[in-house]
Amino acid sequence: MKSKPNILVSNDDGIEAPGLQRLVEALKDFANVYVSAPYTQQSAVGHSITIFYPLRAYEHMKDDKFFGMAVEGTPADAVKIGVLHFFKDVKFDLIVSGINHGANTAINIIYSGTVSAATEGTILGIPSIAISLTTFSKVDFKTPAKIAGNIVRQIWEDEMIKVHPGILLNINIPNAEEKDIKGVKITKQGKSFWQDSFEVRADPNGRDYYWLTGKMVYRDELTEFDVAAVQNNYVSITPLHYDLTDYAAYEEIKNWKLNK
Repeated sequence: MKSKPNILVSNDDGIEAPGLQRLVEALKDFANVYVSAPYTQQSAVGHSITIFYPLRAYEHMKDDKFFGMAVEGTPADAVKIGVLHFFKDVKFDLIVSGINHGANTAINIIYSGTVSAATEGTILGIPSIAISLTTFSKVDFKTPAKIAGNIVRQIWEDEMIKVHPGILLNINIPNAEEKDIKGVKITKQGKSFWQDSFEVRADPNGRDYYWLTGKMVYRDELTEFDVAAVQNNYVSITPLHYDLTDYAAYEEIKNWKLNK
């Protein structure tokens, strides 16, 4: 029987987020779990890190017991300092980021703090997984955490993620009853995107301020893509890599003769 893995859990919704709390509970069924997560909400910060200001962190307690480290920084900060400092004597087998409140699919992935926390783990040489629930409605995350825990456990026990070093797995879980989820699909990142706009409003002093808004433009119909898969009640798992090189384009342009 395989020994218990050491898993570092982080997120971008903050250490008090219910998605993270439920995920920790589910993973503790088969793993040694450590937590290093942002102190406050850090959604859509991408892979930013803190370099011009000192990082502060606090021991976070839950039910009068140590729960984890709360970091006044970004998701990438939290993973980096968790691995390299707070738990430097632990050999981590996995980084798991989530469970995010809201989907991280298609073009939105590049903005995602949840995915970036997992990306940071991959950069540090640790197999990593990002997990999101595709709703912003209030939920207790119990069913998504059960599903996530089962998938992470299978991935660990079957050593699936170790076959492909350098990748992270981006998991999106439909907001549906467990009985209505059709299964799991390995997917590609979709091309759907938010069509952004800004609402102009006035503050009490009559000065304009701007609120980002918009609507989703759906461009993916086949369930081989993440957006369509979760819309059709499949759990979507997309392999991602931090190497952003377009190798087909590289082959086309590598012999360009350019003047300096």
